[in-house]
Amino acid sequence: MLILVARRARSLRAERIIDMSTGEIIARYAAAAIVGYLVGSIPNGVLVGKLFGNRDPRAHGSGKTGTTNVLRTLGVGPAALVMVLDTTKGVAAVLLARFVLFPAQPGATATMQAWAEAIAGLAAILGHNYSIFIRFAGGRGVATGGGAILAMNPLAFVCSVFGLIVPIVVTRYVSLGSIIASATAAIVATALAVTGHEVWPHAVFMILGAAFVIVSHGDNIQRLLAGTERRLGQPST
Repeated sequence: MLILVARRARSLRAERIIDMSTGEIIARYAAAAIVGYLVGSIPNGVLVGKLFGNRDPRAHGSGKTGTTNVLRTLGVGPAALVMVLDTTKGVAAVLLARFVLFPAQPGATATMQAWAEAIAGLAAILGHNYSIFIRFAGGRGVATGGGAILAMNPLAFVCSVFGLIVPIVVTRYVSLGSIIASATAAIVATALAVTGHEVWPHAVFMILGAAFVIVSHGDNIQRLLAGTERRLGQPST
């Protein structure tokens, strides 16, 4: 009898925990979105520009704050630093969602946690492209999205890196490499999810993230089709 009572008490406690965690889920998802956006909004390109010659990449070349325009505006060293920092933003957004904003807890499944990571990752890309700190200017989300992919699925990240490097080496079009890299990550993640080797929230993130990155390259795509896109090594105007 005492055993049955104890089991019933544990069951009731578990139900209460699940009810509470259900109420917390929306708040935690909202927190993941807000934190992801704020982390993604850190304008590394502008900050590095101030550090190296006080030159704002928004006033040169494409006007973007990402690695490619910093490379054309400031050189290899600052561009490498921006790439690392922007990638770190994506990693940080996902890890904050995983370990701080939506850690493993009673009543929360791994899928719920993965959705929080996906939300944080997408918000980080949004923040990078439309930073609240620089009047909603920014980059194109490639490095930040890559960082989020790295934190979610290293295999998809490695495949996307190959998708980035090969087209750049062959054509010297960074924009083409970025587009192909994003699509590669989405394809790999979808294949892994279909075969049960990846959770669908991560695959959805990579699909939506790829779409977002590709859309952000709309002007590049027009120039690629017109044959006027700048190649790697060509200076900004």
